[in-house]
Amino acid sequence: MKGLFVTGTDTGVGKTRVAVALIHALRAQGLRVAAMKPVSAGSAPGGLNEDVVALMQAADVAADLCDVNPYAFAEPIAPHVAAERAGVRIELDVIAAAYSRLAALADVVVVEGAGGWRVPLNGHDDMGDLAQRLGLSVVLVVGLRLGCLNHALLTVESIMHRQMSWAGWIANPVDPEMTAVAENIDSLHARLPVPCLGVQAFQPEADAWSDPAQWLMLPDGFVT
Repeated sequence: MKGLFVTGTDTGVGKTRVAVALIHALRAQGLRVAAMKPVSAGSAPGGLNEDVVALMQAADVAADLCDVNPYAFAEPIAPHVAAERAGVRIELDVIAAAYSRLAALADVVVVEGAGGWRVPLNGHDDMGDLAQRLGLSVVLVVGLRLGCLNHALLTVESIMHRQMSWAGWIANPVDPEMTAVAENIDSLHARLPVPCLGVQAFQPEADAWSDPAQWLMLPDGFVT
């Protein structure tokens, strides 16, 4: 089945905002879109992780929560640490089975990772291993702040080392005080070997969302 894996250059770079925008843009093309957050960390007692809620509200395919978010931890810490404290091991087989059930319901599944590309999931696997196991094309969210060029290039180096398919990158300003934004974007255009799908405007509220038609550009045949 067709799917996308949304990863980021770091935590807090706007992966959920981009994943929601992708879901809306794909739905606008007439596709049935399911959402998945394989691992979440950080939620109020008895409540759902806010990223999971946003993804489920954006998707138009109804699915079991245990498939949308197989591993949910209350503490907002690294997934493997949260799992260890909870006496749980995050298993790729469990996530892959949940993904398969979602894929059977939808034309496209948008999967949002946790943290950055190499965030550990257990003693052996990391987020990149998960994307590779699911066989998904990668969308990289570059958080525009000081250091983003190094973070982006190292992430891309790792993606390409794994010979992963990747669909493009999206720039998301996360620091309103950043200088030379245009020059940094130009440098990303020159150095990243896949197209830029969009540049989001800065939004001060973490859960703010704007119409993807205004900034997100998905080429024909984007999901193949």
